[in-house]
Amino acid sequence: MFNMLHNAVEAKYYGKKISLKEMASRLGIAMRTYQDWKLGNSKPQAATVIFKMLGELDEEDAIRLIKKISKGLESDNDK
Repeated sequence: MFNMLHNAVEAKYYGKKISLKEMASRLGIAMRTYQDWKLGNSKPQAATVIFKMLGELDEEDAIRLIKKISKGLESDNDK
């Protein structure tokens, strides 16, 4: 799951490689934690639940919710 997300973020930036350290910094977590998630050594339980819940929504509703959450997270970072 995290490999797909990591690759999708890189694709957004035209394939520019993003290091584990940089991605962890963007997420506000330790690099080792992100590395473990990406390698599948561990995973945050909430992520699985969130994706299952998003899977229950229609595509349009899921996209609208993701955009709303993203905007909320951006405004939290601006504080």
